[in-house]
Amino acid sequence: MTGIAVLGSTNMDLVAYVARAPGPGETVTGREFRTVPGGKGANQAVAAARAGGDVTMIGAVGDDAYGAVLRSNLEHSGVDIDLLHTVEGPSGTAHIVVDETGSNSIVVVPGANGTVTALGPGEMAAIAGADLLLLQLELPLSAVAEGARVAHAQGVRTILTPSPVQQLPGELLDCVDLLIPNEHEAVALTGAADPHTAARLLLGQVPAVVVTLGSRGCLYAARGGDPVLFPAPEVAAVDTTGAGDTFVGTLAVALGERRSVPESLAWASSAAALCVQRPGASTSMPYRAEIDAA
Repeated sequence: MTGIAVLGSTNMDLVAYVARAPGPGETVTGREFRTVPGGKGANQAVAAARAGGDVTMIGAVGDDAYGAVLRSNLEHSGVDIDLLHTVEGPSGTAHIVVDETGSNSIVVVPGANGTVTALGPGEMAAIAGADLLLLQLELPLSAVAEGARVAHAQGVRTILTPSPVQQLPGELLDCVDLLIPNEHEAVALTGAADPHTAARLLLGQVPAVVVTLGSRGCLYAARGGDPVLFPAPEVAAVDTTGAGDTFVGTLAVALGERRSVPESLAWASSAAALCVQRPGASTSMPYRAEIDAA
């Protein structure tokens, strides 16, 4: 079984479903509201665990009611939460608006996630003993960079999702094996609107890149080769909130099982396609048997 360490955020998603997202200064009426366990780190951990990975979650939740629910959700999904610490204060929250096309807009309030500024011996040992490390940018950059350095020093394959997008220091990128931005993040990182151009520019900083393109699939590029487009299954999207994290978590499992890149991307795309047909983030993520059947 693939050992995956996830150093990342755990949030409660506060999701409002609307016909159309409001503009500045505008109020609209929603048709439904849900509270759903989320956070990019926790979502990727759940996706990887459901896909068959042996997953350890590293991070923090608050000592509020949300924190207890977040811990329980991860544990129920088969994620090891011994290194998910409970700290004083509120848990992280993500305030999400989902329109009738399934598209979303998100505001993240870090809460307890903001306390994860450095790693202790237990966290370092968990990363060093894993096959892969999954990182995102909803924790302080100091902790993300430290996790990447530990993984790199131990030969642990490191996958970074650069969200929320920000300019990344070279010392972090030097330790990343695979960068997975969406098309908007790729533009922000490179200034190039064309995904093919953005991918080529990013290869100057990391060995391999996957640019996710929503319903159009994903673009894979590695040093020494041209970018290759892999189409996504055609489905009717209900909620795209957890699609990217489902893709990353499932892809990590496939790569850890030493599947080929095309097979791994196809399997992860199938998982993401299943996810978008259901509401919510972690609650919509498929299990291994469902992905195999798809």
